[in-house]
Amino acid sequence: MIDPLRHARAFFEAHPEIEVLESFIVDVNGQLRGKWVPVSNAEKVMKGTLRFPSSSFSLDMWGNEVPASGVGAVIGDSDGVCIPVPETLGVVTWSRRPMAQMLLGMNDPDGTPCFSDPRHVLARVIKRFETRGWCPVVASELEFHLIDRELDRGRPVPPRSPSTGRRLSARAVYSVNELEEFEDLWSDMTKAFEAQGIPADTSISEYGVAQYEINLRHLPNALTAADHSLLMKRAVKGVARSHGFDATFMAKPFAEDSGNGLHVHLSILDEEGRNLFAVGGGEGARRLRHAMGGLLATMRDIMAICSVNANSFRRFVEGAFAPTAATWGWDNRNTALRVPDSDPDGTRIEHRVAGADAEPHLVIAAVLAGALHGIENAIDPGEPVEGIAMPEGAPRLPVSWDAALGAFETSDFIGEYFGERFRKLFSATKRQEKEKFEAIIPTLEYETYLRDA
Repeated sequence: MIDPLRHARAFFEAHPEIEVLESFIVDVNGQLRGKWVPVSNAEKVMKGTLRFPSSSFSLDMWGNEVPASGVGAVIGDSDGVCIPVPETLGVVTWSRRPMAQMLLGMNDPDGTPCFSDPRHVLARVIKRFETRGWCPVVASELEFHLIDRELDRGRPVPPRSPSTGRRLSARAVYSVNELEEFEDLWSDMTKAFEAQGIPADTSISEYGVAQYEINLRHLPNALTAADHSLLMKRAVKGVARSHGFDATFMAKPFAEDSGNGLHVHLSILDEEGRNLFAVGGGEGARRLRHAMGGLLATMRDIMAICSVNANSFRRFVEGAFAPTAATWGWDNRNTALRVPDSDPDGTRIEHRVAGADAEPHLVIAAVLAGALHGIENAIDPGEPVEGIAMPEGAPRLPVSWDAALGAFETSDFIGEYFGERFRKLFSATKRQEKEKFEAIIPTLEYETYLRDA
């Protein structure tokens, strides 16, 4: 266990240039909300005496209060106590002002973990594994697009190559040459990851124009793995801005290109450090199947967590490697769940449903909960899918926002693992966001119907 105060003192002694500490929580939308604290007051943050409105977790994407959530002004909008996550203290390498940053959790004033904090939601799910003596091992892969800082009539455009000046226009799948064209940017990203202890493993050029993927290493600490996913997104965006670009984790920024996903890899260790999916005697294979059975059975329930906004559902088109049905397969990227080819000790499940715009703590909590639900109830996943063909009768996923929220709101599984209060808060927050989008008449409607209807 890290002593926050001692850790901070050593950090600031090693970095006397730091002027300000950026401290923040993450809300249910994945938005960071917090304060800039002068370094002279940093010990206040590390002592856990910083306070912040507990309603901050339930603001909508625009920062508006959500009355239907049951928190905020309707109950007095009390403060929560911000708890430091000292291992996330790191240098913000892309900032012009010497700055450090740190993620916070939140407790109620009586010390109870705040029910709406995504970190605590995940911690509660992890606790259910720990009571069995199990440790989930998690890694994530996040996709994003680089785009030009200047939009074209409000729409994104690919960036120009720093080395040639040409605007990227072709898909360069797995191209080393394209990575080289942005060599300075990738170098600075690596420095940012190292400064913040983010265990980035590999970077590749993906299927879309100026689309990339960064893989994070497997960790036997799912909470830390989720923290790294969150902080990696922030670092990528910050470094991109410092080079004159923007980076977007929007699920589908280009209609004609592949969308951006958040893929979660999961295995489980027992008390002796053995992979539960690989132990001999057939028990590992049974647990692997049951975990997949649970993930498939709960996939509809968690769709609103994996696809969190109006744009998220545009990823789900046939042939775009974004699953539209609850299926699994051996090393098959056309399925929602993939078991990658590996040696026995590396046996794991890759969950391929979530968009890169989703909040990583909630996605990982949903994946872990689904796997545990399957193991505890011995749920059979059925037969694996081979190739691209979907088996007849394969359960279709709710690929509309309304259907996904409906499945979430009526799910006993969500109520059990996430809690009724969280279910109400999350649903109300996303319903308010959805209603605002539906109240706006798109430009295309005017162009099509205003004069010709």
